Amino acid sequence: MGVSSMDISINKVEKSRLSEVDFADIQFGKIYSDHMLIAYYENGAWLKPEIVPFHNLSLSPATTFIHYGQAIFEGIKAYKDADGNPLIFRPRDNWKRMNTSAHRMAMPDVPEDIFIEGMRQLINLDRDWIPSSPDTALYIRPFMFATDEFIGVKPAEKFTFMIITSPAGPYYSKPVSIYVQDKYVRAFPGGIGFTKAAGNYGMSMLPTMEIRKMGYDQILWTDGFEHKYVQEIGTMNVFFVIGNKVITPDIKHDTILAGVTRDSVITLLRDKGIIVEERTLGIDEIETAYHNGQLKEAFGTGTAASIAPIAALTYHDTKMELPPVETWETANWLKKELGDIRYGRTKDTKGWTLAV
Repeated sequence: MGVSSMDISINKVEKSRLSEVDFADIQFGKIYSDHMLIAYYENGAWLKPEIVPFHNLSLSPATTFIHYGQAIFEGIKAYKDADGNPLIFRPRDNWKRMNTSAHRMAMPDVPEDIFIEGMRQLINLDRDWIPSSPDTALYIRPFMFATDEFIGVKPAEKFTFMIITSPAGPYYSKPVSIYVQDKYVRAFPGGIGFTKAAGNYGMSMLPTMEIRKMGYDQILWTDGFEHKYVQEIGTMNVFFVIGNKVITPDIKHDTILAGVTRDSVITLLRDKGIIVEERTLGIDEIETAYHNGQLKEAFGTGTAASIAPIAALTYHDTKMELPPVETWETANWLKKELGDIRYGRTKDTKGWTLAV
C-alpha cells in the first residue's frame, strides 16, 4: 500500500502534557510524548495507520503475544539541529532490521511507508518534545506484537504495529563496569540472537539482576559452546582498541545484533583509515592484551547508549581496568563525530539523517 501524507489520519490531543515535563531532569524511558502511531494487520494486509493521543491499550487476556512471545521492537533517535529542525538518524536501517526480526518471528513485514512516513509525521507533530540540551534526543520506539485472541501454539494472523516516543538524556551517565558472563547463555547459532525480539531481553533479566547485586552495570555475553568468545553487551555492541586496531565481534553466526550504531562506527573508523577487524574474539585474547598493555580502550555502541566507555571488565578473578576515558582517542573522536552528524553540526555526506 502507498501511504502519503494525506493517508494517515491524525487525532491531536486536546491539551499537550509538554508543560509538565522538566527537561532539565530527563530520565531515560520514563516520559512519553503526546501522540503515538498505530496500525493493524488483519486478513493478510495492513490497514491505514493513525496518529492518536498516547493512551493505554485494551487487550484480551488471551492475546497471543502475552503467551507465546511474538513481539519485536526497534530503537531510533531524533535530534534537533541548531535551527531547531528534527533529524532522525538512519531510520531506514532500523526499518530493514525490524523486518529481519519480523521474518524470523513469523510476523509480517512492516511497509516502508508506514514505518518511515508514519514516523516522520509523528515526529513532526511532537517536534517540541525533542530536547535541545547537549547529549539529549527524542527516543523513538517502533514495535509490533501478535494480537490473535487465541490460546494455542501457532503463528498469529493479527498484529499491531505502533510507534511511541520519549525525550531522553544519556543512557549511561558514567563509564560502565562490565561482568563477562560464562554461566548463562544469550544466543546460539540458529536462534534469535540477531533479532530485537522481546524474549532476548526477558531472558537476560535474572543474570543482569545477579551481576548488579555484585556491583556491575552490564553483562558481556560469551558464546554458548565454549563460553570464551565475546558476543555483545546486554544493551549494546562492543568494541576493543587493541594496539593500533579496533576489534569487534563479527555478526555472521546470527548470535549478535547488527547494530546501526555499530555499522556507523565501523564506517567512520574505516573512513579515517583506522584498521577495524570484525572477527571471532576470545576473552583470553582480550586478557592477554590487557596484561601486555595493549588494551587501550573498550566501549559499547547502541542507539540508546550511543558511545559508552567501559571503565573495567571483570572475568573470573581478573579485573581489567581501562585507562582514564579522558585519555582515549578513538571513542572520544567517535562520540564527537557521530554527535556532529546527528545534530546537524557537520554535513551528512552519507545520507544517514532524515530531515523531518
